[in-house]
Amino acid sequence: MDNLSEIFTKTNLKILEILLKGRLHIREIAQRLDCSPAKVHNAVKMFKEHNLINEIKDKNKIIISINKDSPLLNKIESILNLEDQSNVKKRKESIKLFDAISPLDFRYCSSPEISEKLLPFLTEEAFIKYAAKVEASLAITLAKRNICSNKIAREIENASKQVTAYGVYEEEDKIKHNIRALANKIRDNVSEEAKPYVHLSTTSYDIIATADSARFKDFTNNLLLPQLIKLEKTLIRLAMRERMTLQIGRTHGQYASPVTFGFAMAHYVSRLGRRIKAIKITGNNLRGKVSGAVGAYNATSILIKDVENFERELLSLLNLKPSPTSTQIVEPEFMVDYLNAIISCFGVLANLADDMRHLQRSEIAEVGEFFDSKQVGSSTMPQKRNPINFENVKSMWKEFMPRITTMYMDQISEHQRDLTNSASMRFIPEILAGFYSTLVRLEKVMSNLQVDQVNIKNNFEHGKKVVIAEPLYIMLAGLGHDDAHEAVRKLTLESQKSGKTLISLAKRDLELKKYFDKMDQRQLSILNNPEKYTGIASLKTKKICDFWRKELKIK
Repeated sequence: MDNLSEIFTKTNLKILEILLKGRLHIREIAQRLDCSPAKVHNAVKMFKEHNLINEIKDKNKIIISINKDSPLLNKIESILNLEDQSNVKKRKESIKLFDAISPLDFRYCSSPEISEKLLPFLTEEAFIKYAAKVEASLAITLAKRNICSNKIAREIENASKQVTAYGVYEEEDKIKHNIRALANKIRDNVSEEAKPYVHLSTTSYDIIATADSARFKDFTNNLLLPQLIKLEKTLIRLAMRERMTLQIGRTHGQYASPVTFGFAMAHYVSRLGRRIKAIKITGNNLRGKVSGAVGAYNATSILIKDVENFERELLSLLNLKPSPTSTQIVEPEFMVDYLNAIISCFGVLANLADDMRHLQRSEIAEVGEFFDSKQVGSSTMPQKRNPINFENVKSMWKEFMPRITTMYMDQISEHQRDLTNSASMRFIPEILAGFYSTLVRLEKVMSNLQVDQVNIKNNFEHGKKVVIAEPLYIMLAGLGHDDAHEAVRKLTLESQKSGKTLISLAKRDLELKKYFDKMDQRQLSILNNPEKYTGIASLKTKKICDFWRKELKIK
């Protein structure tokens, strides 16, 4: 601060204090200080030399505004406490990673691969940017209706692009209203002529609801759907690769009829595919509103006759449609449907992960996560290769699935609106971030999934002795046995007691001999070779994969 003593005069400091509160012309500053314009002009010239101010041309006037990015200004403020004396503590703009409270911040979304992609949509900075876009769209649409000039609209649009979350929250600390703070920060960067048109005729939730719908829609199309398609493609590739890989079926934790591993994966191809379509539909059906404090267009109708067309025109600039009706808020079911699609898809991921986790058990060991050579499975048991990624997917689902109940509760808002959804709606980005990070994790592990061909075959060999019970019962009943199910049930009990195979006991049973004599070669082949009893598993796998490739345009 050497050689800057000339700044620290009583008049200069008063000028800075005035400019900290808003933009003014030199004559306006002089009038407030009751001094000559020449004196103010000299001070402004010096401030400009030290990068303390910005100058904006407004018609024939030069408007002076403070340069809040000036390091020197920050030093002056800290020394002299020139800014608002309301005892408001200045916000800390950033915190260290491990000072963050949410595990999403310091653990699950902290990698650049995830965090940098989420920043444009789900952060508070993103919300402010989208809210500012709504304010800019308002000005543009007002200009189209000749409520303000195109020049004013461009001025407001440019000012909206300069707004930051930090600046808005500093202003909110003073006035205790976030959207009014946003409007004020835009007003700080426009001419006096443009100020009346900032936020004109709208209410806070016009801006909030529209900004949220716009950013969540963009998040869905630009980030979420491509990642979902990537996982679907991985599952299709895995299902087709393993469509002939014989696997013992399991129901209720017990051996059941044979399938193929690819068929088991095709089940998830289908389920995930339908959830992708649901997310695409609901995400692109999120709605905005510009209908005012009670949804009746009261304020807008003072300025404009065709208020509904005005709303449609404004929202189209943000690639949105209006809510068919609204109070102070949009019809909540649009957001509920979207998040229900997200959470139900989360359930599909959790079910897939749970199945893979069980197949990784030591006594089954049919699949395994890829393990890096330096990766540690347990802090005390060096031999462990825990299914940590599959377990994490289920754990994240357990955290975020119950949050859908909050969305159902947010459907209820008294009369034209209460504030009981104000806090809870702010956590929607956490649901989306948690879901996205889980999706990235699961796609990675499934793309590197290792199928143990030896163990999957051994497990089938171990269970195939009992799985012919079903085809044997069906064949006997089809050939006229009046109580085939009971006959086979008794033979299975005898097989378990004696250790003899079911088929050997059945062939020795004199009552069943006449039915065996009627069986054709295909039926006998299945009983003697249970690995052939897979129905149309392989064919169905291909049909499912082909369908979803075409439906989702996966190449």
